[in-house]
Amino acid sequence: MSFESDLLYDAGPTGCGELIMNLFLTMKKMERGQIIEVISYDPGAREDLPAWCRMQKHTLLERKDDGKTSHYYIEKG
Repeated sequence: MSFESDLLYDAGPTGCGELIMNLFLTMKKMERGQIIEVISYDPGAREDLPAWCRMQKHTLLERKDDGKTSHYYIEKG
């Protein structure tokens, strides 16, 4: 399944602490129900992002892995 994202955030090789902080600040500006696509090369994000979404009441719709790169589709809660 493919999602139409309202916003794209390419975190590149950013570590999870910085990635989560930037994502938090970006999502604060979004409307409930909007979808952000996050691109990350950090393998730690595969664990951290789903946990962060649960804590923040956002919905991780899908994760697609393409080699070392992961695409996350997150719906703002």
